[in-house]
Amino acid sequence: MASEVTQILSAIDQGDRQAAGQLLPLVYDELRRLASQKMTREPAGHTIQPTALVHEAFLRLVGSEDLPSWDSRGHFFAAAAESMRRILIEAARRRKTEKRGGDRQRIDLSSEDVVEHPEDSETLLALDEALQKLESEDQELARLVELRYFTGLTIDQTAELLCVSPRTVKRNWAYARAWLRREMEGDGPA
Repeated sequence: MASEVTQILSAIDQGDRQAAGQLLPLVYDELRRLASQKMTREPAGHTIQPTALVHEAFLRLVGSEDLPSWDSRGHFFAAAAESMRRILIEAARRRKTEKRGGDRQRIDLSSEDVVEHPEDSETLLALDEALQKLESEDQELARLVELRYFTGLTIDQTAELLCVSPRTVKRNWAYARAWLRREMEGDGPA
């Protein structure tokens, strides 16, 4: 299936608009599983459902006039992770706007995950801000965080998509969590 996905991505890259219709059935189950994993971390009463998140992310990836170019299956899923992240951040910003303000609160990050159960949109927005800073310093670490946190990929799945060893992913994941924790708590470099 991976080679079939790569072939379809190549066809999309070459301008075949019909290839996008062939892609969704091949990647839907995996995207749905990733979205479901991500949604378990969202606060109760969240208005976006996993199916809606998958469809919105997919439309953003292949529904525009200017189709992006993906080098591989891993690149596509990284783009899907970024798209899901943006959708969730946009929803969090809308919720924050609806609440009309509120100060950020310091949070403790678990050793297993960046934010185990975000209590509110403030936490997600703080994470997004910190992740943007991390991306400006190290794009690969930011990509790893997106794959692990926003799509819920395992260490092994992330290693496969990033073409590195699981050991490298574990080491970089620990570093990225610590960096984000420091940044979100306000103890980061000035």
